[in-house]
Amino acid sequence: MIVFAGMLCILACLGFGRFALGMLLPSMAATLHLSYSQMGFISTANFLGYLASVLVSAHWAGRIGSRRLIFLALLTVAVSMALVSRATNFLSVLLLYMITGVGSGATNVPVMGLVAAWFSSAKRGRAAGFIVIGSGFAIMIAGRLIPFLNRWIGPEGWRTSWLILSGLVVLIAFAAVAMLRDGPEEKGLAPVGADESAAPADPGPEKTEMNIYRKGIIYYLGAIYFLFGYTYVIYATFVVTTLVRERGFSESLAGNFWMVVGFLSLFSGPVFGTLSDRIGRKAGLMIVFSLQAVSYLLIATRLPGMFLYLSIVFFGIVAWSIPSIMAAAIGDYVGPKKSAAAIGFVTFIFGLGQISGPAVAGVLAERTGSFSSSFYMAAAFAGAAIALSGFLRKPQTA
Repeated sequence: MIVFAGMLCILACLGFGRFALGMLLPSMAATLHLSYSQMGFISTANFLGYLASVLVSAHWAGRIGSRRLIFLALLTVAVSMALVSRATNFLSVLLLYMITGVGSGATNVPVMGLVAAWFSSAKRGRAAGFIVIGSGFAIMIAGRLIPFLNRWIGPEGWRTSWLILSGLVVLIAFAAVAMLRDGPEEKGLAPVGADESAAPADPGPEKTEMNIYRKGIIYYLGAIYFLFGYTYVIYATFVVTTLVRERGFSESLAGNFWMVVGFLSLFSGPVFGTLSDRIGRKAGLMIVFSLQAVSYLLIATRLPGMFLYLSIVFFGIVAWSIPSIMAAAIGDYVGPKKSAAAIGFVTFIFGLGQISGPAVAGVLAERTGSFSSSFYMAAAFAGAAIALSGFLRKPQTA
C-alpha cells in the first residue's frame, strides 16, 4: 500500500509536474509567443522552486507529518497546474510553474523518507525502486494524451491538458492521504523485513539525535548524487535534439525513441533497487553509473545506428535506478528518523547538478557545433561517480 501510494505521488509530482512539460511547451510557445530562452527559464523556475522546497520540506514533515505534507503539497501542484492552463503571458507561467516545483519537492522528499520508516535495510532498495517508476508511467501517459488532445482541440489544447493533469493530481492527493501513514507503528506493524534483519528496528538515541549536517557521509552521497543529476539531465535534455539535428532522424522517430526510454525506465528502479539490497549500495551504484557512462559514450561517438539503439537501451534500463538506491542508502546510514531530512539535503545537491549540467552542455555544444563533446563530458563525470561509489564504506548499522 505504501509503495503503491508513493508511486502515485511520484507520478503526480515529478511525472505530471515536471516531465510532462516537454510535451506541452511547443504548443504553449506557439500561442503565448514564447522564445527559446523563455521556454528554458520556465523549466529553470520549476527547478528553483523544487530546490527551495527540498531544503525545508523535511522540517515541515517533522512538524505536521509526512502524510499531511504530501497531501497539501500535491494540492499545491494541482492548483498551480490548473492556473497555468489559464495563463496568458510568460511571467504568469514562470511564477506559477515555480510554485509547481515547490509542491513537487515537498511531495518527493517525504515520500522517499517514508521508505526508511516502513522498510528494513534489506527491503529499502526494492521499495524505493518501485516508487520511483511513477515518472516512467507519467512519461508514457503524457506522450499519448497530450498529442491526442492537441489534435482534437487544436492550438489551445495545451490548456485542456494542464487541466486534465491537474485533476489527476487532485485524485492522487486524496488517494495518497487515504493510503499513507507516517510509520508502521500507527497500524500496529513493524517495518517490512524487520524480522529478517539482525539490526534492531529502533535506531537508538544516538542515531535519532544526530545532526545529519555534521555527517561527512551525507556530503559524500550528495557528491555522487550531484554527478547523477549533472549527467543524466544532459542526456534527457539533448538526446532527441542530437538524433534529429546530427543523425538525421525525423522528430516522430526520435520521439518514439524517447517513449522507449519511458517504457524501459519502468524496470530500472525495481531491478537495480532490489539488486542493491542483494549486493550492496556501493556495487549497485557502480554498475548503474557504468551502464550510464557506456550509454553516453555510445551516443557521443559517430558509430553506426545499432549503437544508438544500445545507448537508448542502456540509459532506459537504469534511468531511475540512482534515486532508488540513494534513498535506500541514506536510510541505511542515518536511520528512519533522520531519513527525510537527509534525503532533502542530498536532493538539493542533486538539483544543483540538474541545473548546471544542461547549461554547461549547451555552451559546449554551441562552441563545438555538436553535442558529442557534451556527452563525452557526461561520460567522464559518470566515470568520476563510479570512482566515488567505489570508496563508499558500509554503514555501521542498518
